[in-house]
This record gives sequence, C-alpha cells and structure tokens, in this order.
Amino acid sequence: MRIREWQDILYDVIESGADPEGWRAVAGDRSQGVGEDLYLGHPGAGVYHLKTYAKNPFSVRGVGTRVARNLDDEIGSYLPEDDRGRFALRSAPESDETARRQAKHLEETIRAHADAPTTPDALFEDVMDAVDSPAFGPMEYDSYGRPENLDRLAEGFDEAEALLNAELDELIDADDVGRGFQ
Repeated sequence: MRIREWQDILYDVIESGADPEGWRAVAGDRSQGVGEDLYLGHPGAGVYHLKTYAKNPFSVRGVGTRVARNLDDEIGSYLPEDDRGRFALRSAPESDETARRQAKHLEETIRAHADAPTTPDALFEDVMDAVDSPAFGPMEYDSYGRPENLDRLAEGFDEAEALLNAELDELIDADDVGRGFQ
C-alpha cells in the first residue's frame, strides 16, 4: 500500500477514465483527532481512502491511498446508492477556449432546465456533464459526526486506517495544529 498526498489520490480518481456517474462516497469526522475521513468507490476503479484536515481556513492537508482494486458486493454495500447527498470532483479547464466552451454549455443546460419540467437529479447530472466532471455521484456525509458505514469501511481496511492515521497525525504535529493561539 502506497500512502501519498491526498491531492495525488484525487488526481488518480480524475485520471482513472472510469464512468463519471459510477462513483459513490461516504465521509465524516475522523474517529480520533482532528480532520475527516473520505472513501470514494467505483466498480471499475476501486476504492480510495483519504484523511484530511484544515491546517487553516485556506489550506487543507492530508494523505490517502487506494485500499481496493475493485468494488465488491460487501464493500459496495457500505457506499450509498441513493441520491440524498451528492459529490463531484472537477479540475480546472485546460485552456481559455475550453473554459468558454464549458461555460456556454453550462449556460445552455441551465436555460433548458429553467424552461422545462425537471428533477434535481436530472439537473445535477446535466450540470456535471456540462462541466466535464470526471467523478460524481451519491454521497453519505455527516458534518457533525461519523456515519456507521464509515466505521464499517474502517474496520474492513484496518491496516490502511492505522497507517493513514499515523501519517496524518505526523502532518498535524508538524503543522502545530493542536497548539492553538497564544
């Protein structure tokens, strides 16, 4: 298992070439200490685990790894199927021309949904298509706690959990995040 910076893991997800709509995620507070846990899964790309924390309001730091090469039925049962919450990843357009093209497509998409009956899911999927999102889908997230499925995934990947916790704790200590203001 190779532990890397969290943004490198997200780059792997973006570059995976997997069907953008097939991703699912679960996230919440870390079980111990500051920060959050996030699992991203896709049947064709595997399962990724990230641990992050806010160093300050302008800087997020963290680590992550790929914990499974595929998404089997057991692991998949811990990731949401319904659309109560949604997430999406997006990287910046490669050029000004690409940005203009995506903005025009997004404008047309919003206009079409404003002029016709639509559903929230249809709008979300069309917007993600318009901005060429490489990964989006349902997400279970608790901003004040920890979803049960997050604990179940942590138990299933206990070795990765321990290694990522140790790496993240080293980053937190090096940044003096727990020190506070004097």
